[in-house]
Amino acid sequence: MKMALSVAAVPMLPLLLPLLLSVAQARVHHLSLKDDVRQKIHLNTFGFFKNGFMEVNVSSLSMDPAFQCGFSLDRTKNEGFPTYQDEDVDYCVLNRTPEQDESITFLKVDLKNKNVNIMKHNGKAATLPDISFKQPEEKSGNLSSITKADAPGENQSTGITEGKTQDKYPLPKAEGPVSFMFFFNVSSDDQEGLYSLLFHACPGKSASSRLLFSLDIVIIEKNPESYLSADEIPLPKLYISMALFFFLSGIIWAHILRKRKHDVFKIHWLMAALPFTKSLSLVFHAIDYHYISSQGYPMEGWAVVYYIAHLLKGALLFITIALIGTGWAFVKHILSDKDKKIFMIVIPLQVLANVAYIILESTEEGTTEYGLWKEILFLVDLLCCGAILFPVVWSIRHLQEASATDGKAAINLAKLKLFRHYYVMIVCYIYFTRIIAILIKLAVPFQWKWLYQLLTEMATLVFFVLTGYKFRPTSDNPYLQLSQEEDDLEMEAVVTKAGIMENVKKVKKVVNGSSESQVLWESTA
Repeated sequence: MKMALSVAAVPMLPLLLPLLLSVAQARVHHLSLKDDVRQKIHLNTFGFFKNGFMEVNVSSLSMDPAFQCGFSLDRTKNEGFPTYQDEDVDYCVLNRTPEQDESITFLKVDLKNKNVNIMKHNGKAATLPDISFKQPEEKSGNLSSITKADAPGENQSTGITEGKTQDKYPLPKAEGPVSFMFFFNVSSDDQEGLYSLLFHACPGKSASSRLLFSLDIVIIEKNPESYLSADEIPLPKLYISMALFFFLSGIIWAHILRKRKHDVFKIHWLMAALPFTKSLSLVFHAIDYHYISSQGYPMEGWAVVYYIAHLLKGALLFITIALIGTGWAFVKHILSDKDKKIFMIVIPLQVLANVAYIILESTEEGTTEYGLWKEILFLVDLLCCGAILFPVVWSIRHLQEASATDGKAAINLAKLKLFRHYYVMIVCYIYFTRIIAILIKLAVPFQWKWLYQLLTEMATLVFFVLTGYKFRPTSDNPYLQLSQEEDDLEMEAVVTKAGIMENVKKVKKVVNGSSESQVLWESTA
């Protein structure tokens, strides 16, 4: 089945290389929109600690002055979305009255009178920093030119003439697209939180033309010592630590295979490749995050190798689960036509899911394609999880039927019990990583969102260890015993039917312990 992996995944790599080479810009928040028609655009969400800052450079903003547009900046304690971010709203969000527990700032851009109106509402348990304005600077195109000294802070904001927080900020009176820059600094502990920035465009009462707008925006966000969001700062250390655990588990598994080489099947070596591939993927992921943390953008080469390792790891994981689920190597040594159809579905789906993930990671949140690929990734991931369960379900159904029809009911019932255990294990793994871990991510405070990645990686490690233990290459492994007993019964049935062997009985002789066995036949005449 190693050929199946190369056939399914490797030919995709040349097609993905142009996309992978653009991944280096995935973390630079630079968004250009032309003739967009959306009423709400989620630009970014970022967790700030004290002394963190956000700077937003808006340029080339143009639309019919009869329409309203502007920004909303809200602060929450976790990733739960406020109600005003719902898709189906029949009112202009910029004119709504915030709830008492909401902390939100609206910046309404009045293109007719050339000014920005600021309305800040502090909730009961949260306060927002003041929004400051300054003249837009010429964009450099990357974050490498931004240093800590350039970061807006309390001293700089008070030193800017037009930087004081005010209810109305005047824009240049020149005709055509408008440009301005605003920023804020998280100056106290009670201002820490998860900040979401959105752009809103909504029709005016007298508007008769079609809602179209163009916008170019650069967003720079930074915590005191890192360009990562508060929940992402622990991720480099987390991924390196988990990579070490996966690597050690791979070493232990390889040692077991060498020690019990007489009981090893081909699938055991495929299982050995999985923890090492997973470990490499985590190492590259940690390096990728390290460069983002220190520079504000990833290194091109490390981003490419990470996504390649991620692609191979995903395909290898689903191939291994599907092979075990069909009973290949443990119960049977060939794949049936039905099994082959499963692989024709599972492997392309898994490759598509990884491609969707790569495109999603390399796309800014505000682009039109981001929402599309997010939905595609969610759908394909569900299809992959459903497809991977089919082999085990079919094996259970086949064993149920076999236990009631043939003479090997005890063996088939024992196999059925083992396959049910593995089925429950797969279902628990999928549900935990897709549902429970995500719910925890939505419930915990913003600075603890990294627990989602920790729980997901720990669940994967536990799943690997349990799968290896259940299918370990030992002579007392129930799967291996059942397979040998079935082969012996089939051999005995064939031999007994031959007339020349009527007076012969079977004697099993053990050679070199339990790892090697010979079946001898003695005459009873």
